[in-house]
Amino acid sequence: MSVTGILTATAVVGVVGIFVGIFLGIAGIRFKVQVDEKEEAVLSVLPGNNCGGCGFAGCSGLAAAIAKGEAPVNACPVGGEAVGKKVAAIMGVEAEETERKVAFVACQGDCDKAGKDYDYYGIEDCRMMSFVPGGGPKSCNSGCLGFGTCASVCPFDAIHVENGVAKVDREACKACGKCIAVCPKHLISLVPYKAGMAVACSSTDKGPVTMKACQTGCIGCGICTKNCPSQAVSVSDFHAVIDQEKCTGCGTCMEKCPKKAIVRL
Repeated sequence: MSVTGILTATAVVGVVGIFVGIFLGIAGIRFKVQVDEKEEAVLSVLPGNNCGGCGFAGCSGLAAAIAKGEAPVNACPVGGEAVGKKVAAIMGVEAEETERKVAFVACQGDCDKAGKDYDYYGIEDCRMMSFVPGGGPKSCNSGCLGFGTCASVCPFDAIHVENGVAKVDREACKACGKCIAVCPKHLISLVPYKAGMAVACSSTDKGPVTMKACQTGCIGCGICTKNCPSQAVSVSDFHAVIDQEKCTGCGTCMEKCPKKAIVRL
């Protein structure tokens, strides 16, 4: 190749490079995405777990909603009150007090206490039990299936299956709600961390049916209701319910319960 050809090629490449650089520079300015500084600041203090417990698609979605005033500053269940205060300072508002909550599995029907109708061999996923007879091998159709689907979706390793029943590590739980959403029996709910007592049973069958299925199921006898000094316990559909607003955690209902279906948290 002649010297003239080399110089021409070099010139062409240089001109093209300059053109591309100018084009990209103009495009960058024209199509620049404006970033909300408050949104970025809020995102920087969020825990970054992207668990979805706040109801938004990850921490970035929550940060955008808070910056727009579409979500409260304390909407992050994982960060709790500490993160809520930081977000409030960024947004220039007062942070409301938040009550810490944790997941609670309303069942004690483990392998020793709950009856079994048959042996199950198949996919060990609680969600699959809607396709098998009786909704699962345990005699109680309301009880924990024990296959650990809730544990598999927990991003904080806060729930484990022990002897056929899911158990929550209250200290590790961040109340993201993923276990609640995935449980086909709807056994898991959020309760105040400071709550005293809870009914560890979800059966609404009549007493004789529940007693046949599980040794520790609530039979709706009403003894807890009659003995509660703060009138915090009621019975509905053969099942005891504790009003956490009234409960003082005295433990009387737990002591009087003949089936030991009420536990201290």
